Amino acid sequence: MSVENLIHPTAIVHPKARLGARVSVGAYSVIGEHVEIGDDSKIGPHVVLEGHTRIGLANRIFQFCSLGEIPQDKKYNNEPTRLDIGDRNVIREFCTFNIGTVQDAGVTRIGSDNWIMAYVHVAHDCQIGNHTIFANNASLAGHVQIGDHVVLGGFTGVHQFCRIGAHVMTGISTVVFKDIPPFVMAAGQPAAPHGINTEGLKRRGFSVDALSTLKQAYKIVWREGLTVADALAKLSELSPVTAEVAALSAFLSIPGRGIIR
Repeated sequence: MSVENLIHPTAIVHPKARLGARVSVGAYSVIGEHVEIGDDSKIGPHVVLEGHTRIGLANRIFQFCSLGEIPQDKKYNNEPTRLDIGDRNVIREFCTFNIGTVQDAGVTRIGSDNWIMAYVHVAHDCQIGNHTIFANNASLAGHVQIGDHVVLGGFTGVHQFCRIGAHVMTGISTVVFKDIPPFVMAAGQPAAPHGINTEGLKRRGFSVDALSTLKQAYKIVWREGLTVADALAKLSELSPVTAEVAALSAFLSIPGRGIIR
């Protein structure tokens, strides 16, 4: 045990692993050769950290997590791909995050200030933003993109290559097969839109005017029976085109799996 770090005597920490200052590692945890852990992070007991994994500052990882293991992808062939985790995340019990694949960017990336509850799975090449909340048993297939401030209800399942925009909220047991644009509430199997995430946006300081304009935009995209192309054209006619409407339009302009309807 060093002066700065508290490593339980039963933990196995590879001598080449890089631990910052004031890092604690609980009983029976295993830290692999290519793992880097930032200052003030706390690793609970029975945690396995493997692969080329970087964990930022002041993260708390609870017992029985497995982070940085190889992908559940038959194409993977021991390439040195990565898992990159930002700062101040809370990662609860039994979570599993896999490294990326060379078929994508080669890195699974999780941002900062996320609250990730028990039994969450993040597959290879997922890109997760900041300030998200994933409730218990939420599962992301490979190549999924999640924006900032997204809330996934318990048992939400997201199909590979789907995108979920910022400030989205899903209900419990939602099954996502298509993209969910920003600011929307979604629920169901398969997921369907249920209006703007008004309460979540209010809590984050969105103005009454911004919410009113977003509700107009929602009606254009989901209530008028328009194609996405026609909805984009009509959104551009809103006055003013707020930052929120611009973000919604930018999301819709990117080809993907189609949006939930």
